[in-house]
Amino acid sequence: MWLLSTDRAELHFFAGPEAVGEGGYAILSHVWVTGEEQTFQDLQALRQRCAQTEQNPRDLVSSKIRECCVLAERHGFQWVWIDTCCIDKTSSSELSEAINAMFRYYSLAEVCYVYLRDVPSDCALQDPDSAFRKSRWHTRGWTLQELVAPALVLFMSSEWELLGTKTELACLLQDITGIDSDVLLLIKSLEAVGVAQRMSWAADRHTTRLEDEAYCLMGIFGVSMPTVYGEGRGAFRRLQEEIIRQSVDTSVFAWGLCKPEDKLSETPPYPLSKIQRSNVRTQRSNLRLRSLSLRVSKGQVRILHPLHREAAQIHTELQEQGCAIRWR
Repeated sequence: MWLLSTDRAELHFFAGPEAVGEGGYAILSHVWVTGEEQTFQDLQALRQRCAQTEQNPRDLVSSKIRECCVLAERHGFQWVWIDTCCIDKTSSSELSEAINAMFRYYSLAEVCYVYLRDVPSDCALQDPDSAFRKSRWHTRGWTLQELVAPALVLFMSSEWELLGTKTELACLLQDITGIDSDVLLLIKSLEAVGVAQRMSWAADRHTTRLEDEAYCLMGIFGVSMPTVYGEGRGAFRRLQEEIIRQSVDTSVFAWGLCKPEDKLSETPPYPLSKIQRSNVRTQRSNLRLRSLSLRVSKGQVRILHPLHREAAQIHTELQEQGCAIRWR
């Protein structure tokens, strides 16, 4: 895990979030702007250049990185994590490790700063057509876990002024995102929310890379899997399979199982329409499926269960999720 020093914006390596030590670290959530973001390599090169000129690299980084470092330092933090420059994306292994650990990075951060480039400081947040409600940040796939995972979230305006905290804005955020305020406030655990309901939170969110539709949800479902950019729709199918292996919540089938032959141009298994999302159950299945077995192969799911009185209830639940059932 690479972190930026807030006083100089220089990269330092730590074995993991727990190794940061006393004081912890801050973390940034934001929307990437094409052509404006600085990479891991950019900051390493800048550090070497400033070692010759004796300048402070923080004075020469992008305004976003600089303002984030300044804010974190003002709040007493020595370290900050920013996804654009704290991952060496030229290393496929490091990138995969960071993506699999990202939910944990955000959940263990002392504070998460959400920088809203498109929301002014004088925004009337509660207005029906406010810039806050319409912010692109609410439409991106990666920002879902960045909202849910941290305990303390500070929303910052385009001028880096405080708009409010996640706690203060929980009801408004529930209205915008469809996520129960108890989940946002960490009162209710993610495991207590049904698979289909969690999947529905991504209904109106988008990612630049096709594979990130799946990768950005791994933390939400508590699963890990290798990242393979270039696999296209296969990433979402693998996500579904991992969820099925770890959960007996039949609501996962509300999305259907992504088939191997799905083309990249076809509509993905999600997002759902808002009408569909409103009909998704909010409760987990209460079936006692101790003897249920799921086998995933070639885009098909085989469900093995002994024939007894629970079988009819399972049949009913799966039919309600739109699954075609054949008993053998």
